[in-house]
Amino acid sequence: MSGLRLMAVHAHPDDESSKGAATLARYADAGHRVMVVTLTGGERGDILNPAMDLPDVHGRIAEVRRGEMAKAAEILGVEHHWLGFVDSGLPSGDPLPPLPDGCFALEPLEVSTEALVRVIREFRPHVMTTYDENGGYPHPDHIRCHQVSVAAFEAAGDYRRFPDAGEVWSVAKLYYNHGFLRQRMQLLQDEFAKRGQVGPFARWLKHWQPDHDVFADRVTSRIECSDYFSQRDDALRAHATQIDPDGDFFAAPIEWQQRLWPTEEFELARSRVPVSLPETDLFAGIEDNR
Repeated sequence: MSGLRLMAVHAHPDDESSKGAATLARYADAGHRVMVVTLTGGERGDILNPAMDLPDVHGRIAEVRRGEMAKAAEILGVEHHWLGFVDSGLPSGDPLPPLPDGCFALEPLEVSTEALVRVIREFRPHVMTTYDENGGYPHPDHIRCHQVSVAAFEAAGDYRRFPDAGEVWSVAKLYYNHGFLRQRMQLLQDEFAKRGQVGPFARWLKHWQPDHDVFADRVTSRIECSDYFSQRDDALRAHATQIDPDGDFFAAPIEWQQRLWPTEEFELARSRVPVSLPETDLFAGIEDNR
């Protein structure tokens, strides 16, 4: 087995399966150790699959989501670690209500950073992935996930920070996920039109105007992982409370996706090793001997 290790840091169970999952499966299948760290239990997540909107599920959503996460990790072939913080929920209203006491987004940054540093120093990843400063979308837990991941990336290799949290370890590279690109969605929507069908992405494309596709400009690294798209989708379906199997995620046939857009996209945010951009491998520039 390779000595290279990859850690993907996510806010909630199911995020790992909708953001970079095929890449995780590809590296795991190649013999690398891959760990997903989930910062919260998703306790305040809505039930988005009508078939799972059941009283028994409402009464034990945290337990159900733990089972879903275990199944998804098994499908992707990855290790998994719960960091143990409490879901903040997605506030709505004008003005927005205050976040609930004790939730992840209100935890002192030092507390959540130390918790992640402990896992980093134990697992010793060469590469980490997480969200950009916008959280991918402005959920308070996603934004906090970015802040904690960047802080832990910097602190894990500093002997002065958290000296009781294990032996120091410097992560070589940090990436942001950029999976929801307008160009990809437009290609799939156009493929439906070519076949005389009505695609499901019109409302998404209307929301993302062509001159606002800022995330595409930030992509530095494209990982070929089309052989693992089915595995990605199976992992998504494992999160049955969160994913409607008849929803937009699964509307475009796998064969179209493999032909039109066979990669997943990332932005290299930090690197402690020399790099040459663009990249096709998250481990590029890292020696397999650490």
